[in-house]
Amino acid sequence: MEAPPVALFDTLKAAKPFFLLAGPNVIESEEHVLKMAKHIKAITTKLGIPLVFKSSFDKANRTSSKSFRGPGLEEGLKILQKVKATYDLPIVTDVHESHQCEAVGRVADIIQIPAFLCRQTDLLVAAAKTGKIINIKKGQFCAPSVMVNSTEKVRLAGNPNVMVCERGTMFGYNDLFVDPRNLEWLRESNCPVVADVTHALQQPAGRKVSLPK
Repeated sequence: MEAPPVALFDTLKAAKPFFLLAGPNVIESEEHVLKMAKHIKAITTKLGIPLVFKSSFDKANRTSSKSFRGPGLEEGLKILQKVKATYDLPIVTDVHESHQCEAVGRVADIIQIPAFLCRQTDLLVAAAKTGKIINIKKGQFCAPSVMVNSTEKVRLAGNPNVMVCERGTMFGYNDLFVDPRNLEWLRESNCPVVADVTHALQQPAGRKVSLPK
């Protein structure tokens, strides 16, 4: 049975030593996503770590227009719903536009706001009104203090179930850097803090760097 947002939010806040949002960055196929969900759930169950399965139906902010974006909203949500039903897992996925929020809220337990969109008021409010947990990724261009205002937009829309995510800061040199102090400063938003370790280790914008041998 699906946990109501408040119950899931309380479970995640109480998780020790942490909870995990994990899965393929983007939905490649139904078969692949189901396979990943099965294996990740087996690992986290063994370790006693609460899992929220994550995959995106559309990556609308790819660096190149030629990059694979995913199966799209309708097909992607069908696949995520199948993961949810098959493995009894809560789901987190991204939204990029306000009109997507209602449909996504019928499937996802956590709606994720991409970093580039963390200050978009209409998107934050539309996501908040679904009543689901909202995970706002801190923009690569933002100080952690900015997230106080972003979380407040969600709360003022009537939704207290909000989290913030540290995913590094980009200084224009095709690298993301994580200042550990941000994890503490983000607590000023008075909500759980998520650390995106995958983005924190990447060289964004598609640049390939040859390392000296």
